[in-house]
Amino acid sequence: MESKKKVSFTKMHGAGNDYVYVNAMEVIPDNLPHLSRQISDRHFGIGSDGLVVIMRSETADFRMRMFNADGSEAEMCGNASRCIGKYVYEKGLTAKTVVTLETLAGIKVLRLEVVDGEVVTVTVDMGEPELRPAAIPVISSDSSAKISEAETVGDNTYLITAVSMGNPHAVVFTDTLDDSLVCGDGPRLECAPIFPDRANIEFARIIDRNTIEMRVWERGSGKTLACGTGACATVVAAVLNGLADRHATVRLLGGDLEITWDEKSNHVFLKGGAEFIADGEFILRGDAGAPENPAKSVK
Repeated sequence: MESKKKVSFTKMHGAGNDYVYVNAMEVIPDNLPHLSRQISDRHFGIGSDGLVVIMRSETADFRMRMFNADGSEAEMCGNASRCIGKYVYEKGLTAKTVVTLETLAGIKVLRLEVVDGEVVTVTVDMGEPELRPAAIPVISSDSSAKISEAETVGDNTYLITAVSMGNPHAVVFTDTLDDSLVCGDGPRLECAPIFPDRANIEFARIIDRNTIEMRVWERGSGKTLACGTGACATVVAAVLNGLADRHATVRLLGGDLEITWDEKSNHVFLKGGAEFIADGEFILRGDAGAPENPAKSVK
């Protein structure tokens, strides 16, 4: 009998945003979108918001490829980036406490806070928020930032602020947050015609100028407990709308994230913890197990 192909994995979460991490420094599994769909299934797989592959990089210390639960590849994930920082340090892949990470949204810098050999928090320099409609992308009648503009889905009209943190976001400020809102109009806004690449949808309630409660409908994964890039986009949107200061705590279903939009550099910083959940082996089904050639070098 032919032996079944297996992939070693680690499951982690950042503020409840759970992903399966695969160390592909030596061998990269083939058909990563298919693998992500298998692994992410919460009944027939491991169960996760998606798949994160840690690879060699020719331009940074490590490279991240991130796939949503539906198999679509995302440009960036803030919570996954923090988890990678903890993973590479505590798994002995690096001794650095400042780590560079190659992503489809550019190279990000991770600063690790280490106490007695354990990474307790990771701060990610997320770079500058992108507000130009064509670069987000969002379809707009002009080239100016899309701040608090009306968009109708179904019977409801929302004022959205569009921001890219390396991936597209639409932030809606509301007085109430519940599943009927997130799961009802979240998927409709995600696929609204104004978003040619779809969008992550954040519904946010202002508590005070330094505290925001947020719920998210993630592009390609649906309702999740947290979204790091979404928390960043929400603070940027709140500042643009005059609702919050540049440093704020974003409260999510899975925990709190600290966001700072630095006025001098224009960079957004995301700070929070990361946790290991489990290590194991996943039994592949179908054609997801053939290896690719790994990248040549890591710095």
